[in-house]
Amino acid sequence: MQKVVIFGTTKTAVRNHFYLTHDSPYQVTAFTVDRSYIKEDRFCGLPVVPFEEIECIYPPDDYRMFISILASRVNRTRAEKYQQAKAKGYELISYISSKATTWPGMTVGDNCFIGEGTICTPFPFPKIGNDVIIMAGVFIGHDSIIQEHCFIASHAVILGGVTVEPYCCIGANATIVGGVTVARECVIGAGAVIHEKTREKGVYRVDPPSLLPLPSDKLENILFRRP
Repeated sequence: MQKVVIFGTTKTAVRNHFYLTHDSPYQVTAFTVDRSYIKEDRFCGLPVVPFEEIECIYPPDDYRMFISILASRVNRTRAEKYQQAKAKGYELISYISSKATTWPGMTVGDNCFIGEGTICTPFPFPKIGNDVIIMAGVFIGHDSIIQEHCFIASHAVILGGVTVEPYCCIGANATIVGGVTVARECVIGAGAVIHEKTREKGVYRVDPPSLLPLPSDKLENILFRRP
């Protein structure tokens, strides 16, 4: 089994350790974070090593790495560590769940995560750039392009022919309509439906739900619509 060091010691790292251990050809050997963030010298039963020294202890000729960070600072924290790990000479692995629907010929970059239940449709195949996190249950339509350093939350729907430019975050249950471009560094809130090209660095959200002035036990009928 190929040996891997995970960058990170958060709940995300715990989850990724589980996925890699139970559903990949990789063996997680250690964890690493910047020295100032080390609180314990063991995590998930494995050593925690300062990132500043990682190449001396787990050299890139023998070990690979996975950057286990979600969408902090609109993906920039993960992108910075991705670049630093590359500069140290590490090959960065990608994880594609065996329970995701993918097809031969699909392009997936390095340091990508594709969670269980995700569906990527073929003809033409979607293209996933480097350092893209796609959580569980996402739908990605044919001919769509997800560029580098993006994060897509669970159950988002990206229809055919969509382009998601770098450093975007797409929230849970958001929908990007076919053929639309999501401009770089956009944040698309949970449940939003995007029908046309977005503005660079735009933040899009739906209206928050309203609270009716009566308790639920006073409702004569439960109607799932706006009052």
